Amino acid sequence: MRITVIGTGYLGAVHAACMAELGHDVLGVDTDERKIAALAEGQAPFYEPGLADMLVRTVGSGKLRFTTSLAGAASFGEVHFVCVGTPQLPGALGADLRHLEAVIDGLAPGLARDCLVVGKSTVPVGTAARLAGRLAGRAPDGVTASLAWNPEFLREGLAVSDTLRPDRLVAGVTSAADDAVLRAVYARLLQAGTPYIVTDLATAELAKVAANSFLAAKISFINAMADVCEAAGADVVTLADALGHDPRIGRRFLSAGLGFGGGCLGKDIRAFMARAAELGAADLVQFLHQVDAINSGRRRHAVALARDLAGGTFAGRNVAILGAAFKPGTDDVRDSPALGVAAAIRAEGAAVRVHDPRALDNARLACPGLEYADEPEKACEDADVVLHLTEWQQYRDLDPAALLPVVRSPRILDSRNVLPAARWRASGWTLRSMGSANA
Repeated sequence: MRITVIGTGYLGAVHAACMAELGHDVLGVDTDERKIAALAEGQAPFYEPGLADMLVRTVGSGKLRFTTSLAGAASFGEVHFVCVGTPQLPGALGADLRHLEAVIDGLAPGLARDCLVVGKSTVPVGTAARLAGRLAGRAPDGVTASLAWNPEFLREGLAVSDTLRPDRLVAGVTSAADDAVLRAVYARLLQAGTPYIVTDLATAELAKVAANSFLAAKISFINAMADVCEAAGADVVTLADALGHDPRIGRRFLSAGLGFGGGCLGKDIRAFMARAAELGAADLVQFLHQVDAINSGRRRHAVALARDLAGGTFAGRNVAILGAAFKPGTDDVRDSPALGVAAAIRAEGAAVRVHDPRALDNARLACPGLEYADEPEKACEDADVVLHLTEWQQYRDLDPAALLPVVRSPRILDSRNVLPAARWRASGWTLRSMGSANA
C-alpha cells in the first residue's frame, strides 16, 4: 500500500520507518529541507533505539523515501498519516492545532484519488469531526477523502517496539470501508494477535488523552505518597512495591521521584482540562489541576533537598547534575525535570555542571547558561553535592568508591530512587532520596 507520513518529528519519523518495515511503500513529508535531506540519507534526526538501523534498511531498500512536497504526497498516497505536533498554546492550557489544520488545508486540494487521511496527533476531543468536514470541503470534485483517527501510544526509548509490537491499536472511523483500509495497513500486526479496537472518532481521540491523564495521575499519586512517607518516616519504594502487587493497581508508573516531563503528559493533561471546560465538564477533571501541581512541586522539592545537602545555600557551591533528558533512552529535553532543577539551582548562585549520555547537544541548546561535561566523573569534579536526576543505567552502574576522591563533598540526592543506597552509604556517601526520611 502507498502511504504518506506527514511530519517527520518524533512520531512521524518512527511511524514512517515502521510502516516501511511492515512492507508498505512510504513517502515521508516535512517542510524542513535539512531534516528531509538527512532522513533521505538514512540519518535519524534524534536518538531512539533501533530507529537508525531501520532507517538505513528501509531507505536502502527503496521502501522509504522523503520529500518536502505536500502536493507530491497528495498525489502519491492511498493513505495519509498526519503526525504533526500539537503543542500547548502560549499562555493558555489548550492545544495549538495550527500545524494540523495547515496540513489538512495543504493536502486536500492536491488529492488525486479517493483516500483515507488518518490523524495520529494527540488532539482535544471533537477535533477529528471538525477536520473531517474541513477535509471533505477542500478536496477536489469527484474525490472522496475520509478521515479516521488512530492515536499513538508510544514511549520514548521504546517507540520502535511499541509501533511494531503495540499492546493495542485504536481505530476511530466513520465507515466500514475506512475500517477495512486501516485493517489492511496493520494486517501484519493483526495477524500477530494485536488487539484492535474499532470505535468512533471521539472515543479514539479520548483514548489517548485519557490514557495520558491516568498515567500522570498515577505518577502524581505516588509522589504525593512520597511526601507523606518523608513526613512519617516511611519508605515510598517499599510502599510502591506493596501497592504494586495488587493486580488492580500494578507496579508500573508507581515510581516516586522527580516526576514526569517530556513533550506529552504535561501538555496533554492541560489540553484535556481546557477542552473539558469548553464542554462544560471542568469540575469533572478538576483533579488534573492537582496532578499537574504535584508534578511541578517535585522539582521545587528536589531543589530544596539538594540545598539542604549543600549546607543550606547554593552560593559558592559546585553542583553536579547526572542527567539532562526527561527520561532515559532518549535525547529529548522538552520540559525536562532534570534541566529545570539544574537551571533553578544555578539561579541560586551555584556553579552547575551537567552530564547526560545522549542529550548534551539538545541540553546545550535549551540551557546554554549551564556547564556541561562529556563524562559523569568530569561533571562531579570538586562537587559539593551530586544530583542524580535521570535514571540512565550508566549512573546506576557508577562505582561510588571510585567517585569518592573526585568530589569535594560526598553527598548525593537520588531523585529517582534507583541507586543502590546501601552501597553508596557504605562507601562513605551521604545519600538522600525522595520519599524516605533516611538521610
